[in-house]
Amino acid sequence: MRILFDQGTPAPLRKTLAPHKVATAFELGWSTLENGDLLGVAEGRFDILVTTDKNLRYQRNLAGRQLAILVLPTTNWPEIQRHQNKVATAVSVMRPGEYRELDWD
Repeated sequence: MRILFDQGTPAPLRKTLAPHKVATAFELGWSTLENGDLLGVAEGRFDILVTTDKNLRYQRNLAGRQLAILVLPTTNWPEIQRHQNKVATAVSVMRPGEYRELDWD
């Protein structure tokens, strides 16, 4: 699976998602793109976008997209690290076009 991390997603999370191929918006030179533009360039190149932008679904029409979107509840790496198994599980079951917000509860 091809996974894209947006600007707020901590890069160390990629180790948890091996053997998937993970790239960051920064590495690709896409860190200055607005969310709508990022979704557009990611569509077809990636299977999942992992983001921390909880407002994404209110800012963009996500209908008809093939790119799955997983929203993490925080950008805080130590907190995400404590719940990295939940992230890995969510990634493994996501379907094309699915939108999911993780909650640690």
